Formats: sequence, C-alpha cells, structure tokens
Amino acid sequence: MDMLWNGWGDPAKAAPLPDTVTGLLRDLLGVKPRTTPALALQDIDLPDTTAGPAALEALAEAVGGADHVRTDTESRIRHTRGKSTPDLLRLRAGDLSEVPQAVVLPASHDEVLAVLRACAGHGLAVVPFGGGTSVVGGLAPERRAFVALDLRRMNGLLDLDPVSRTAVLQPGLRAPEAEALLAEQGFTLGHFPQSFEWATIGGFAAARSSGQASAGYGRFDEMVLGLTLATPEGTVEAGRAPRSAAGPDLRQLILGSEGAFGVITSVLARIRPLPEVRLYEGWRFASFEEGAAALRRLAQDGPRPTVLRLSDETETLIGLAQPDAIGAGLAQSGAGCTAITGYEGTAEDTAQRRDQAAAVLRAAGGTLLGAEQGERWAHGRYSAPYLRDALLDAGAFAETLETAAFWSRVPDLYAAVRTALTDTLTQAGTPPLVMCHISHVYENGASLYFTVVSAQGEEPVAHWTHAKHAANDAVLAAGGTITHHHGVGTDHRDWYVREAGELGIEALRAVKRRLDPEGLLNPGVLLPTD
Repeated sequence: MDMLWNGWGDPAKAAPLPDTVTGLLRDLLGVKPRTTPALALQDIDLPDTTAGPAALEALAEAVGGADHVRTDTESRIRHTRGKSTPDLLRLRAGDLSEVPQAVVLPASHDEVLAVLRACAGHGLAVVPFGGGTSVVGGLAPERRAFVALDLRRMNGLLDLDPVSRTAVLQPGLRAPEAEALLAEQGFTLGHFPQSFEWATIGGFAAARSSGQASAGYGRFDEMVLGLTLATPEGTVEAGRAPRSAAGPDLRQLILGSEGAFGVITSVLARIRPLPEVRLYEGWRFASFEEGAAALRRLAQDGPRPTVLRLSDETETLIGLAQPDAIGAGLAQSGAGCTAITGYEGTAEDTAQRRDQAAAVLRAAGGTLLGAEQGERWAHGRYSAPYLRDALLDAGAFAETLETAAFWSRVPDLYAAVRTALTDTLTQAGTPPLVMCHISHVYENGASLYFTVVSAQGEEPVAHWTHAKHAANDAVLAAGGTITHHHGVGTDHRDWYVREAGELGIEALRAVKRRLDPEGLLNPGVLLPTD
C-alpha cells in the first residue's frame, strides 16, 4: 500500500476534525475553513519525463527490465518531496517543480551500483527513497533532472545471529515488517519513532533516527553495528566488530549522510529479546521546570525507564499527547505538565524499575495519574501526523521542529525557540499556539520537540519559512543543535554549515568529492553544492 500522495499514511485512517476542535481553532487562533477545493491526483497533468530513451533503457538494463522503471504520472508524483507541511501544501497547490523524471526500483546492491553508473552516464541525479517520510527537505534536491531510487524491493531480513544478537536488514524494509520478521524469532529492534508505520531501515540509518523508546533501547545510530554503502565510485563496507580502535569509525560518517555520500544497501543492527511486559503510565508535575528536573534525575542516576517524555503546560492543556482527546485539558484547572513513563522487559525487571522510578518521580513532585493515561498515549503514539493533515484540511497550519542541548542549556533553548516562533508568526498576522515536549533524554541533556499551530493565512509557506529561519537562528544562539532526529535535508543545511564550521564542512565536501565526484547523489541535501 502507498501513502496518501498529499498527506500522511493510510487513506483509511484519515478523518476530519471533530466540530469541537474546529470551534476551538476558530476561537483561539482565528482559523477559517478552506475554500479552495482539494486537488485530485487524476486532475494533475504532468509533463512527460525529460529522461531520454537511451537513459531509460540504461536504467531498465540496470534493474532487470523496464517493469522496474516507472515514468507514469502517479509514480512520479508519489515520489515528489517528503511529508513536511510545506511539502504537502505545495503538492496540494499543484506545485510539482521537484518531481523526479523516473522512479527506479533496484532489487540488490549490485543493481544499485548499476543504476548509479547509468545515471552518471546520462547526467541524472539520484535521490534515494525509502518510506518518503522526510520532513526537512531530504527528498527535494536542488533543481536538476533526477531519478527517485525507490528501495522497496530490497526489503528482506538477510541474516539473524541469535548468539551475537544481530540482524542484517535491507534498506527498503519498513519498520512494521522488520519488527514482524524479528518477532518470529523472538527479537525486536525497539525502534519506534512517530514515522514507524511507514519509515524504512535505510531511512532510519540515513537520518540518524531516534525512536520513542530511546531511553531504553537507544537511538538507531547506536543500534547500527555495520553498513554497506553503494557509491558511484564503488562499495564501502563499515563495521566488522561491536567496537574497534581501527581508525575513525566509518559507520559514523555514513550514518546521517542522508544519501549524499551513497546509498545504504544493508544494515547490521543490534537486536534485543522481545519484552515479556510493556507498561506505560502517566504522571503530572506542577510545571515544565519541575518535570524536566525529575526527568534529568532519572536520566542521570536511574533507574531509566524505556520511554520517558514530558509535555509542557500548553501541550498538556491542549491534550496533544493524546490525539483522541484534543482540547480535553482546557476544562481542567491548573493542568500542569504530563509525563509518560514506559517500561519494557521481563516481568520482574519491569516491576522493579517501575517501582524505583516511581519513588524518584514522587520525590521530585510528581503525581501518578495511572496506567490509563500511559496506555492512551501508547495507543495514539502514531496518530499525530494524521491530526496534522486534518488540521490542514480545516484551514489551520501545523508543523513541528526539534532540537537538543545539554541540560543546563535546555531552559534557555526552550524559551528562545518559543519566543522566535511566537514573535515571527504574530507579526505575520497568524499568531500561533506553540507547544513543546521533551521527547528523548540522555545523561547529559535532552531533546525538545516543538509543535506549532496557527491559521494558514494568505501565504502559509512563506510565513512558516520566515518563522522556521528565526527558530533556527534561536537554536544556534541558545547552544542547541540544529536537529536531533529529523535530519538536515535542505531545510537545515545552512544552519548545519554554521554548526559544523567551515573546516568541518570542507572535510565533508572532500569525502563527497571522492565518493561522488559528479555530485549525483541528493545534490544540495546535507551539504551546499559546489
């Protein structure tokens, strides 16, 4: 099944907002219903591909036949951009300026290498495409004729070593299928980001993904023990032991490279036994500051839950952590801040960690809300992107951004980003509702995940671009990183250059020139083009 071409996920799960929520949007933010009819896929007249017959023939030869090279309108549109709100608004308006000239579906590492050679021979850029879930412009290269390299045929579990607890996974394997295949043999990756239902193994590695259970299982880049990379210059193999002192770790050069250095064709990943028990609970703190202090105590001194999250006062009030109960908190007085804790493992270990963590949270001022609150979060943990689409349909603008910092800098970072977003969007005539939660915790710091909702206004993409740039400036000024788990893409690229520094960027440019001398791979993504 393919995702909605102009929205998120399974079309059967898309639903309009309840009348109570549309009324809330109208009263709080002045949101007006959309009057422009939605554009239907069948109504789009896309120009014929500019890839010539010789190029298409070479691509077909590389992947075993013309059936695996698609130039029809629907295939090309479905591989245009990612799933950020600006991406969707442009698609809904019929802006197809970044459409691929063809969609190519290889089935093996060797076929990926053959595609890269064919594209080099015909001057076509290449954009690797997994689940298509990028929200930072990672699938929108600088304007140049390109093909989308769809990896869906490379979707297998190639090997599982129960002794070492490792698995070799192909890049086009979607997360739910990967979990199902591992579960058959009693294992799990434990990687459950909000994009879980649609994102792929290769995408997780290419963007340094972080899942909602990262407090217990770690980030995806911590799970990766080895990688195979196909480049226009050949193959790179990285990782042959759990740890090594054999020079700089090439895995870390590939992880987070977003298709700019090559195409990840296999991942050797750490796996864990399936948990016997999964338990989620809700907690309430009087303030975001108090809740953050409690999370820091657990992150630094333990016991660390598998899932550990904290919503600020506004997000708690609106109820965004539970998409099926939006607005419910508005009826409460002094709603405070909601935290979610989750525990996975053996029954004995889970009970012990839960009781020990509960004692810490109570001592830090927390009040237990119980399992119902936690289970409701777990049930709706993948629903927010569907809610975003419903908000767009209703005339609202909804988007997210995330960052991370050391604990001592988190308060100033939180305030700076909120102020930047509120001020710029208010000046544009679309005053926003800005919500935030701590989504991932570490011994030394945490990530902040912001959600912004406003009226769309006359120029929603332009308004958001201005606000996002102001927020990016605020992130760097406050000592945060420009991205924690969404990646760099094109949206964060200029700020990544500032964060990494001139010499660091030049070193990465040198790597790209050696692996991709013609600049074919995702041009303009991650690094500025020469």
